[in-house]
Amino acid sequence: MNSKLSKNLTVALKGVCMGAADVIPGVSGGTIAFITGIYEELVESIHNFDRKAFGLFFTGRFREFWKHINGTFLISLICGILLSIFSLAKLMTYLLENHPIQTWSFFFGLIVASSIFILRGISGWKVKDVLLTIFGVGLGAVICTLTPTSTTDALWFIFCCGAIAICAMILPGISGSFILVILGKYDYVLGAVAGLTSFSHAREATSSLATGPMSWGHCLLVIAIFAVGAAIGIVAFSKFLHWLLARWERETTLVLAGFIIGSLIKVWPWHNPVGDAPVIPGVSSAGGDVVFPLADAHMAGAVAFALLGLLLVFGIEFLGKAVSRKKDSR
Repeated sequence: MNSKLSKNLTVALKGVCMGAADVIPGVSGGTIAFITGIYEELVESIHNFDRKAFGLFFTGRFREFWKHINGTFLISLICGILLSIFSLAKLMTYLLENHPIQTWSFFFGLIVASSIFILRGISGWKVKDVLLTIFGVGLGAVICTLTPTSTTDALWFIFCCGAIAICAMILPGISGSFILVILGKYDYVLGAVAGLTSFSHAREATSSLATGPMSWGHCLLVIAIFAVGAAIGIVAFSKFLHWLLARWERETTLVLAGFIIGSLIKVWPWHNPVGDAPVIPGVSSAGGDVVFPLADAHMAGAVAFALLGLLLVFGIEFLGKAVSRKKDSR
């Protein structure tokens, strides 16, 4: 096989892994990029969308533009990511509709483990570090508490969700899907992706768990607006985030880790959607009062799936260390 083709297929395969991570709240596509050894190249390629790149493009020097932005690498990676996202969207929609307690428990375990590993990377703790983490926990809890159970479906908000969530791709440990959960648009966007692939039901594709069916055309519009927001967001915010982490990496990491811990309230499996009424087994954690069931038919399964989420992150971390040791030994 041609070496260039083999390299591009390898990058696309890594994109598939990143896409799978981006669909799951709690696992960061940036983490997968770091583990698979393409993180630095990804960040560098995104940063190359600068004034020089636009100058090359608008003066018709397309070959130089493509080389400057590392276009072949980016397009191979994006194709892999999109293939994975569109393939897994239906599965995730099915799980959230039919097994929400177990699914959200799995997400809960993923996020808990991710928080642990982020904090384990901080050494020499000081009082300031503890305060920053507590601030992040409080910030996450407050934002999730204040977030309405049903955010607007307006296209401007979908655009903003894309711009914010895409930043997770260049932040190891921060999940774009998790950000969508916080913004109240995870099931909506995932449903639109699933509806877009329902070609046999093009006129009326069942999509969102909370909002009911959307037409195939509306699914396409939602995904297009989200994609535009993501494209603009990753270019606009990547330089700022890189600058922030370069100057205050420790402080930023602590606040982000605390934010993730505080935001766990958003993915707690048991929520009461009708105030003081008893908790309804099988109800998604899309909103409502948090409840702590002493006994529930789903409890054993919830614990098992939470542990499975923990083990998955442990496995990813183990793989990352193995890859790092292999590189160091060369």
